[in-house]
Amino acid sequence: MSVAFCDAPQAWQFGFQDPASPIAQGIQDLHNDISFFMLVVLVFVVWMLLRTLWHFHWTKNPVPSKIIHGTFLEIVWTVTPSFILMIIAVPSFALLYSMDEIVDPSLTLKVIGHQWYWTYEYSDYSVSEDGSIVFDSYMIPEDDLELGQLRLLEVDNRVVLPVNTHIRIIITAADVLHSWAVPALEFLQTSLSKHFSKVFR
Repeated sequence: MSVAFCDAPQAWQFGFQDPASPIAQGIQDLHNDISFFMLVVLVFVVWMLLRTLWHFHWTKNPVPSKIIHGTFLEIVWTVTPSFILMIIAVPSFALLYSMDEIVDPSLTLKVIGHQWYWTYEYSDYSVSEDGSIVFDSYMIPEDDLELGQLRLLEVDNRVVLPVNTHIRIIITAADVLHSWAVPALEFLQTSLSKHFSKVFR
């Protein structure tokens, strides 16, 4: 029997899990690009604050300056953030457009959140005249974990999905919807909404 190893989170991990879809790769790239701009702005602002504190300390300038307006400076600090936001907007709009791509899914997985477990339904495939494939998935308690199993991630019935296939995931709740996530797809669903649908490649 062969074992498929998953890209599970590790202790003291810094960064995201390896992406498993083009959308996840795009989100991670956008995150890294925005982090670069954020770091540049942070370094510049800290440098300006320290420079201002150094040059305009009361011991060096006992008489306050009479200058209260600087038109050029105000234009620069208004236009520069706008320019940075426009640079960030181009890839983020492209990513949002690609995430909203309408495709005909080959498989639909309905995820129903309960207070302490999840119910999964493959609504496209019927095993009998009664309906589709439905099963419950309970998290394995920490005391019952075997060597190599992951805490808070192992369940008694796993969801099996095909790769390289368009999949629609519909999430809803019967009573309480805590969270449901596939970090490698950058798909996170929390209790902010009661119904969500997303198509993955």
